[in-house]
Amino acid sequence: MDEPNGIAVPDDPGRAAAQITRRVLPRYTQALNAVRRNALHQPDPPHRPAAPEVTESFTLIWYPDGVVGAPSASVPADARIVLYGCYFQYSPHEAAFVLPASYSTEVRALLLQSAVRQLTAQGIGVNFRHAAPTPSRPISTAAPTLGAPPGARQPAARR
Repeated sequence: MDEPNGIAVPDDPGRAAAQITRRVLPRYTQALNAVRRNALHQPDPPHRPAAPEVTESFTLIWYPDGVVGAPSASVPADARIVLYGCYFQYSPHEAAFVLPASYSTEVRALLLQSAVRQLTAQGIGVNFRHAAPTPSRPISTAAPTLGAPPGARQPAARR
């Protein structure tokens, strides 16, 4: 019977064992020796260093108008200097650190990338999220009324 690798193995067990010993085992031995030679002569592949441990983190929020910011209470003290260095501004009216939308998209992307790179090197994690969408219509908090309002006159019963 023909095998997929092109070696025919007879149905007789004795002949099959002899053929495997004569044809397959030498190939296996050659392959094993090649692997061992490669392991001796080829250096280990370079390994990337592990990322620094994250000790603190905060979230930058991307607002619909293009401003990127974080509430000041959530920003670690060590991160504030990095944010100032990457042109974030403290807005006292919003109590937040913001990167204004007045910068071009490319400049904001480079500033954000620089800030994240510096912060992660210090072990400060940075998360991104979009601001929660504003509802298109105001949400009504009043309960719907069923029937007549209180104090309305009830219809008289028919006789």
